[in-house]
Amino acid sequence: MKNKTAAAWLAFLGGPLGLHRFYLNGLGDTLGWLLPIPTALGVLGLERVQLYGLDDTLSWILVPMLGFNIAGCALCAIVFGLMTPEKWNGRYNPGADAEAAPGRTHWGTIGAVALALLIGTGVLMASLVYSFQRYFEYQIAEAQKISQ
Repeated sequence: MKNKTAAAWLAFLGGPLGLHRFYLNGLGDTLGWLLPIPTALGVLGLERVQLYGLDDTLSWILVPMLGFNIAGCALCAIVFGLMTPEKWNGRYNPGADAEAAPGRTHWGTIGAVALALLIGTGVLMASLVYSFQRYFEYQIAEAQKISQ
């Protein structure tokens, strides 16, 4: 029986590594195996920022990939946590009663949803700000080169 609270916490804490997908769908889940790729590319972008500074154009693309992946997994945690017991058990515990305990919402589920909302929103906004700031600073630098 798949537990809604466990799935919400796995999506929030281990989502960028695909842990919630493996928990819900097994090790044969293709998306679960693909989720670590943007995570690894985002970490590579962070390392490029440390090595080459903020002017590294490739890191402008790679760093937001990590942020958007974390935010997307936080959204999965929110969706899992807010799912009704009937819908949860119907989808992930098809042989169980519609009101079975694994689909019920507990304080642990609410904690996962609240933290996913808080952290996921912060990471999403930070990723957007980083992307736009780098883009506009690049545009200003190019305009200054042209005007000289």
